[in-house]
Amino acid sequence: MKKTPLLNQAISAVIAGMGHSDALVIADAGLPIPDSVQRIDLAVTEGVPAFGDVLKVVMGELQVERAILAEEIKTKSPDMHTAILHWLGDVPVHYVSHEQFKQTTSNAKAIVRTGEFTPYANIILIAGVVF
Repeated sequence: MKKTPLLNQAISAVIAGMGHSDALVIADAGLPIPDSVQRIDLAVTEGVPAFGDVLKVVMGELQVERAILAEEIKTKSPDMHTAILHWLGDVPVHYVSHEQFKQTTSNAKAIVRTGEFTPYANIILIAGVVF
């Protein structure tokens, strides 16, 4: 059995296969997922699992170089925005419009869908390197 906190096989496999500058998306329950991108659907019901719970575990597994958020999160979900910045620590954040965010997800290795119902609770994590 794995010793690290991430137990989900599909997420673990995606992270293990990621290289420098590859993208992984953690999404709320409503983000559209392109047919061309692997969907890892964790959503069970409203709030389960929570976006933050998934993000925190993934951050413990993935070397993150930078993150991308939708600009709209600042005004539409300021509490979630503050929490995300806390969970990211010193990871640099880049902001784009929500429309551009959705377009960018088509280049991701996978999109992890949570049960989060907070508007704009979506993040693109860009992989770094550990050396």
